[in-house]
Amino acid sequence: MTELFRALTLQEARDLLAKHLSTSEKIEKIPLTESLGRLLAADVYAVDDVPGFHRSTMDGFAVQAKDTYGASESMPAYLSIAGDVIMGSAPAGRVQPGQAWRIATGGMLPEGADSIVMVEYTEELAPDSVLIHRAVAPGENVIRKGEDLAAGSLLLSQGRRIRPQDMGILSATGITVVEVYPRCRVGIISTGDELVEPWHTPLPGQVRDINSYALSGAVEQCGGEPKYYGIVKDEQDQLTATLVQALEENHIVILSGGSSVGSRDVAAASITSLGQPGVLFHGLSIKPGKPAIGAVIENKPVLGLPGHPASAMMVFDLMVAPLIRYGRYEDPEQHLATEYQLTAELIRNQPSAAGREDFVRVKLFWKDGRLYADPVLGKSGLINTLVKADGLAYIPAGKEGITAGELVRVKRF
Repeated sequence: MTELFRALTLQEARDLLAKHLSTSEKIEKIPLTESLGRLLAADVYAVDDVPGFHRSTMDGFAVQAKDTYGASESMPAYLSIAGDVIMGSAPAGRVQPGQAWRIATGGMLPEGADSIVMVEYTEELAPDSVLIHRAVAPGENVIRKGEDLAAGSLLLSQGRRIRPQDMGILSATGITVVEVYPRCRVGIISTGDELVEPWHTPLPGQVRDINSYALSGAVEQCGGEPKYYGIVKDEQDQLTATLVQALEENHIVILSGGSSVGSRDVAAASITSLGQPGVLFHGLSIKPGKPAIGAVIENKPVLGLPGHPASAMMVFDLMVAPLIRYGRYEDPEQHLATEYQLTAELIRNQPSAAGREDFVRVKLFWKDGRLYADPVLGKSGLINTLVKADGLAYIPAGKEGITAGELVRVKRF
């Protein structure tokens, strides 16, 4: 078994796990209306041009731009009104030189027209004539055919998690069924002789289970499907049996508690007994979350999270969440750019050990147009530190602490 607490860096741990994982080959076809938050299993290409015709972006008149050149308030251009564009229909005619057609926003440009004069800059003299008070250039106030999407162009890439706007672009080009990977099912096991369910009144020495419920919410927030296996006592046979069931029924299994070094901590032994490669690391060079276990059993990741709530949530965020969201780990720089998008000024000194990545719970506030981060003090066993915090500030391994006034990268909860 891997040497206990030969702590790996975050990237070393991710790389080690990734070597033993393969991308799911199973694919589901689902209606577009049910696709929000799902992970695309294949590239998607535009079926048609969008829009499929030149269309107006304004209410006004479709014209030939050259007929408006030199037009102004004092010297308007005079055009005859030759027709009206009916919404949802192709224009029944052509715009000739010296002519204008009434058109509404979204209407199809008649042949011969190359621009739209906004109604605000026109004055109808009679039902068949209009004054133009402002010149337009060719293409002004017009979306051209295929300008939004060109038929055959790549819309969305494999591995993208579908957002509301992505659903919109798919519908725009006529795609109503999408290929996605199955939702990631995550088994959640809490271990510890001291744990009781939340509806029980704890006896002396007992505490209510926090992590199962916090982790369940975190799984759902990432787009996964959590399955709770209850509280398991610190007994290897019981934990092993529960792990076997959870591995059969899920893509990922997470345990909270039982990852530290102690005579009653049996998580690593139980995981190792289930197959190869088993436990790959026991210890991460991060704070909070050092006593974490990473393992793979039959191509399924098993993560042992610390029992302290803040530590458990941190390891989940760093090691489990990316697998649920993307099915893989991102490049370190990409991860920081994606997850830690804010920059804030730290308002007090924050110590850190060289060679260790620290993730500091912080409250955020704006003052005089600047974003500030105030560390939330408290031990990793206190759930209220997470509740009070607005996000996490990242201190890289090369820093020996951050002094007040320095800028830090922040992930908002």
